[in-house]
Amino acid sequence: MKKIIIDGNSLTLDDIFNVVYNGYIVELSSSAREKILKSRALIDSWIDKDSVIYGVTTGFGEFANVKININEIEQLQKNLIYSHAAGTGVFLPIEIVKAMFLLRINTLSKGYSGIRLETIEFMIKMLNNNIIPLIPSQGSVGASGDLVQLAHLVLSMMGIGFVVIPEKISRSGSQAVFNKGFNYKLHTVDKIEIEKLDILKADLALRKIGLQPITLKAKEGLALINGTQMMSAYLSLCAGYAIDLSKIIDISASMSIEALKGSDTPFDERIHNLRPHNGQKECAANIRKLIENSEIRESHRYNHEKVQDAYSLRCIPQVHGASRDTIRYVKNIIETEINSVTDNPIIYPEDEKHFEGGNFHGQPIALASDFLGIALSEFANISERRIERLVNGNLSGLPRFLTTQGGLNSGLMIAQYTAASLVSENKVLAHPASVDSIPTSANQEDHNSMGSIASTKCYQILRNTQAVVAIEFICAAQGIDFHSPLKCGKGSGKAYEIIREHIPHLTGDRILYDDIQTSLDLLRENIILEGVENIVGKLL
Repeated sequence: MKKIIIDGNSLTLDDIFNVVYNGYIVELSSSAREKILKSRALIDSWIDKDSVIYGVTTGFGEFANVKININEIEQLQKNLIYSHAAGTGVFLPIEIVKAMFLLRINTLSKGYSGIRLETIEFMIKMLNNNIIPLIPSQGSVGASGDLVQLAHLVLSMMGIGFVVIPEKISRSGSQAVFNKGFNYKLHTVDKIEIEKLDILKADLALRKIGLQPITLKAKEGLALINGTQMMSAYLSLCAGYAIDLSKIIDISASMSIEALKGSDTPFDERIHNLRPHNGQKECAANIRKLIENSEIRESHRYNHEKVQDAYSLRCIPQVHGASRDTIRYVKNIIETEINSVTDNPIIYPEDEKHFEGGNFHGQPIALASDFLGIALSEFANISERRIERLVNGNLSGLPRFLTTQGGLNSGLMIAQYTAASLVSENKVLAHPASVDSIPTSANQEDHNSMGSIASTKCYQILRNTQAVVAIEFICAAQGIDFHSPLKCGKGSGKAYEIIREHIPHLTGDRILYDDIQTSLDLLRENIILEGVENIVGKLL
C-alpha cells in the first residue's frame, strides 16, 4: 500500500488527491513525533504549575478571563466540543471530510499545538481505515477556524454521532451529493446503480478498528478545532481539479474549433510573445499541439470569407489563460496554508512560551476561494458561448441544434439550456463572500472571513463548470461528425475518439442526462486528459 510521510511541512495537492481518492495511507515522520512530544511535555508542565493559559486553564472567547480549576480541565475540553458542535444543513461531501482529516493531522504534526502523540495516531488510524464522520455543512464563519465542522469531526473521535466507511471515494463525484446514506447515479436509461454507504454509530466504527472513544486531555479540544481545515479542504480539492480543468477545457475548445472550422491564426506563438502572460502562452501552445495535423483545418485554410472568428474562439488563450494564472496563484496560497500552523494559542517548546494570535483567521482562504470561483466561472462562460455557436445553425454552418431531422428531433437544443442555467447560477455564486463580515462572541471576534462560505461556493462553481465543459465535449463531437471523413488534429482527434467510444452520435432524440453524466465521468476521472496526453505529450 502506498504511503505518504507526514511532517507538517511538505503536503501537496497531489498528496491530498492520493489520500482522498487513491487509497494512500499516512504515517508520521520521526521528526514530527519528536516535536509533538516536546510540545505536549511543555503543556503538561504548565498544567502541573497551574499556569494561566488561554483555552487550557481558561474559558474560550468572551470567557477567556474565567480561570478553570485544574480538576475541571478535561471537562472543559469535553464541553468545548459539545458546545461547538452546533452545525446544521446537509452533510459535507465525504471527500471533503477525508481531506479535512488529513489537513488537521498535517498541521498538528508540526508540533506547535500541544496535542498528545496518541491523539494524532488515533486520527491517523481513523483516516487510514476510511472512517468518515457525518458533518453538517453549515455553521462556520471562517475566522476562529472552522470551529463547528471540526467540533463535529472530534465528536466522532469521542464515539459520538455517525460515520460512513466507503470502500473507495470516486473522483467522478457521486459522493459530493451524499446525504442520508445513498448515492444515486444513472448510467443508462434502463439501469440505476445505487451505492449503499453503511452508516454506523461512531463508537461501533471505532471498535471495529480496535479503538476506544478518546478522552480529551488539556488543550486538545482547542487544538483540534482551531483551524481552517474545512475551507482548506474545499479549496485544495477545487484547486487540484481546476489545474486539470485548465487543460481539459483547452481540449474541449480545440474540438469546438474543429467543429466550427475555426482559424488557427489566433494561436500563433508570435501573437502571445507580445503579451507574455504565462497562462495565455500555455493555452495557445496547448491549442497548437491539439489541432496539429488537422484535416478539417487544412480544408478551409484558404477560405477568406470569414476574416476573424468570434471571441469565444479567437480569444481562447486570453480568457483561458487569465483563469490559468489565477489557478496558479490559488495553488500557491493553499499549499502555503495546508502546511501552516492555524492553532491558538501556539506552543513554542524551544522557548517554553505560548503565543495568543490569529493564525486561525480564514482571510487568505476566503479571498483565494472567491478569486478561484470567479476564474472558474469564466471557464464556464466562454465554454457556454462555444456551445451556443455549435447549436446555432445561423452561426455554425452546421445543422440547427446539431440534428439532421430538426422539428421531429430537438437535437442538442436543451443541452445548451442546461449549460446556460449552470452559467447563470455561477454568476450568482461568484459574488464574493469575503467582502462580508459579521461579528461573533460578544464582539470579541469582530471580523470574520466567511472563508467557509467562499470555499463552499467555489466547490459548487467548480462542479457546475465541469458540467458545462462536459456538454461542450458532447456538442463539439456531434459537430465534428458532420465533417466526416475529414479528421481532427492529433489531440482533438483523440478526445473525439474517446467520447465516441462512450457516447454514440446523436441520430435521433434520446435522454441526454445519461450522455452528460458519462461525459462528466470522462472529464472528472481524467480519462479524456490522460488519453490525449498519451498521444500529444503533457499539456502545459
